[in-house]
Amino acid sequence: MNKIKIINEFKEFAIKGNMIDMAVGIIIGAGFGKIVSSLVNDLIMPPIGMLLGNVNFSELKFVFKDAFIDEGGIEHVAVSLNYGNFIQVVLDFLIIAFCVFMLVKGINTLRTKTQKKKEEAPEIPPAPSKEEVLLSEIRDILKNK
Repeated sequence: MNKIKIINEFKEFAIKGNMIDMAVGIIIGAGFGKIVSSLVNDLIMPPIGMLLGNVNFSELKFVFKDAFIDEGGIEHVAVSLNYGNFIQVVLDFLIIAFCVFMLVKGINTLRTKTQKKKEEAPEIPPAPSKEEVLLSEIRDILKNK
């Protein structure tokens, strides 16, 4: 019985469009991620690397054991701690987080301005109902008599 309930809940979730909204968000997020990665790798990191003596963060590593080929011709890969790549990923994250923060801040600012305009706008009284109009007409007729 619980399985049927879960299936029904999932159908309701999928039909309401939440899944489609989420898919669109993921796709746009992936595109945004590529843009930010290019921003970081191609525009921000080269000047920072130049200031730090032409250091490329993604290539920084501590090698425990170099790669080698043994007597049998078997290639052994290097064992290294790639801390530079970690630094690069952290910088990417910080820049993405800052961009998202600025986007949300901008949206909230627009939302606040819109709400203030709505609050400042004078309230227009609702149109009188049919009964009120009819009663007003009756009152006016009685006044004229």
